[in-house]
Amino acid sequence: MKEELNILIQAQYPLIYLVTSEEERAEQSISTIAQLLKPQRRVFVWTVTHGIVEYGQPRNVTQHNTVSPEAAIEWIIRQREPGIFILKDLHPFIDAPATTRSLRDAIASFKGMQKNIILMSPVQQVPIELEKEVVVLDFTLPDMAELNKVLTHHLEQNRGRRLTTEAREKLLRAALGLTKDESEKVYRKAQVTTGRLTEDEVDIVLSEKKQLIRRNGILEYIEEDETIDAVGGLEELKKWLKQRSNAFTERAREYGLPQPKGMLILGVPGCGKSLIAKTTSRLWGLPILRLDMGRVYDGSMVGRSEANLRNALKTAESISPTILFIDELDKSFAGSAGSGDSDGGTSSRIFGSFLTWMQEKKSPVFVMATANRVERLPGEFLRKGRFDEIFFVDLPTPEERQDIFNIHLTKRREDIARFDLEQLAKMSDGFSGAEIEQAIVAAMYEAFAQDREFTQLDIIAALKATLPLSRTMQEQVTALRDWARQRARPAASSVAEYQRMEF
Repeated sequence: MKEELNILIQAQYPLIYLVTSEEERAEQSISTIAQLLKPQRRVFVWTVTHGIVEYGQPRNVTQHNTVSPEAAIEWIIRQREPGIFILKDLHPFIDAPATTRSLRDAIASFKGMQKNIILMSPVQQVPIELEKEVVVLDFTLPDMAELNKVLTHHLEQNRGRRLTTEAREKLLRAALGLTKDESEKVYRKAQVTTGRLTEDEVDIVLSEKKQLIRRNGILEYIEEDETIDAVGGLEELKKWLKQRSNAFTERAREYGLPQPKGMLILGVPGCGKSLIAKTTSRLWGLPILRLDMGRVYDGSMVGRSEANLRNALKTAESISPTILFIDELDKSFAGSAGSGDSDGGTSSRIFGSFLTWMQEKKSPVFVMATANRVERLPGEFLRKGRFDEIFFVDLPTPEERQDIFNIHLTKRREDIARFDLEQLAKMSDGFSGAEIEQAIVAAMYEAFAQDREFTQLDIIAALKATLPLSRTMQEQVTALRDWARQRARPAASSVAEYQRMEF
C-alpha cells in the first residue's frame, strides 16, 4: 500500500482517497514519502478545527481563514510550490456542491504541477462527480514488522527487557489485526497486569484483542468449548473438514494445494449447522470471527455500511489464517440482487462488495456460511468456485438420532444404560437435533418438578407433546430436499453413499 501511494504521488495523481482510522501512522508514512521525493515536498494537513497547518507544527496552531473546506481548497490552488495536502474527515462536507466543485477546480489546476490532495477518512464517500478523478486506497493495518517495532520500543522503555525469539513471535502474532495504538495499549496492559512481558502474557493480549474486535459490534470473537465430536452424525461433512485440518500450513503450500476458500452449509433449522461451524475452529486450531451482517447496515450516513463491511473484512484478513462465520446467510443477503432501490442501493453495493472480496481475496480467510432458505439466496452465491463445497444437512437418520440422544444424555448423566436409545430414535422420527435436545430438557423439568429422576417415559412423553418443524413446515422442508438432491453434497455419510451408488 505504501509503495502504491508513493507511485501515485510521483505520478502526480491529483486526488487520492486514503481510507483509514490511523491518522498519525498514515501521516508519518506520507511525510516519509515526501522527504524521499526529489525535490522534497512540504506536507500540509487540514482539519475543520484548525484549518491548514504544515505537518510537524504544534497541534494548537489554527489558521482560521482556511477552516471551511472551500477556503482550504482555494488556498491549496493558490500555492505555486510542490506539496502534498492532507484533508482529514472531509466526508461530511464532500457532497456539498461547493466542496465538490472546489475539488474539481483543484484537480484541473494541478495539471503539470507536483501537487496532490489526499482525503483521509475512516469512511469512504465519493460523490459521483469525482468518481473518475479519485483513486481509493485502504491503509492496511500494521504487519509483523511494524508490530515488532512497537514491541521493541515498549521493551526499551521498560529497562531494555529481553524476549526469546519464540516469545516475541507469539506476542506479535497475538496482536495481528490491531492498529498501532491498540497494540501499544495491549502491551502496556500485559506489562501492568503481571509486571513483566513474556510469552505467558499472550492470553492477556488475546483477551484484550477480543474486546477490541467486539467493540464495533460487527465482528464477534467466538470461543467454543465443544469439539466436533459433540455434533451427532454428519460424518461426510466431518470427514471433509478433518481432511482439511492442515490446509493452511506451509506444508500444504509446498505440496501444491490451494488455500480453501469456504463452504456453505444448507439445511433444515436445528440440525447442527451453526454448531459444526463453531466446532471447526477447534478442529483446525484457528480463531473464528462471526460477522453480524445486521449490524453492517447503518442508515445514519451514506457510505457507512460499505465502510463497516470493508473494516470487518480487513480485520479478518489481518489476523488470518482465520474462519469468518456468517450465520443465516439467506437473511443477510435475501433479495440483494433484485430488491430494487428501496434502501438507496446499499444492499446491492454490500452484496457486490462481498462477492468481489470472496472472489479476489488472497489472504487465508475461510468463509463458513449457513442458510435455511435456499430460494432466498442470490444465484451468484451458488455458482461453482464461490465456495469449495455446498453441503446439505437434512433431518437426522435413525442412527444419527441415536447418536444425538447419546451425546445429550451423556452430557447430563454419567450412566445412561437405563435409556433405550433405539426406541427413542424411533419415537423421534422427523425431529431435528435441537428438538431432541429440547425434549430431553422438557423431560428433566417435568421430573425435577416432581422431585425425582427423569426416565425414558418422560422423554417419550415430551416427544409426543412436540410437533416438529418438519411437520409444521413440511412443504418448505420438502422443497429444500428436492433442490439439494442434485445441487448439494449430503452431510450424512449414509445418504452420500446412497447417492454415489445411484450415479
